[in-house]
Amino acid sequence: MANHKSAIKRNRQNEKRSVRNRGLRTQVKSHTKKVLTAVDEKNVEEAQKSLKEATTIIAKVASKGVLHSRTASRKISGLTKKVNQLSAAG
Repeated sequence: MANHKSAIKRNRQNEKRSVRNRGLRTQVKSHTKKVLTAVDEKNVEEAQKSLKEATTIIAKVASKGVLHSRTASRKISGLTKKVNQLSAAG
């Protein structure tokens, strides 16, 4: 365990941030899964609605620095591609 006052504070801050980041990453995974489930069920309307929510969440998490901006772009792009393929087929 840290002995210096500044190191103790740093540990406290890191703990709070890691809890917050974990929650945000979980949100991203949940929304991503929601979109993929709608695509698997071939539900175009639900997929588009879920995609819009997921895109917002992923962009917000990237702006906070939890996800790298390119990672967020890649996730959004992949989901959009799947939803668009579903829309074109249906």
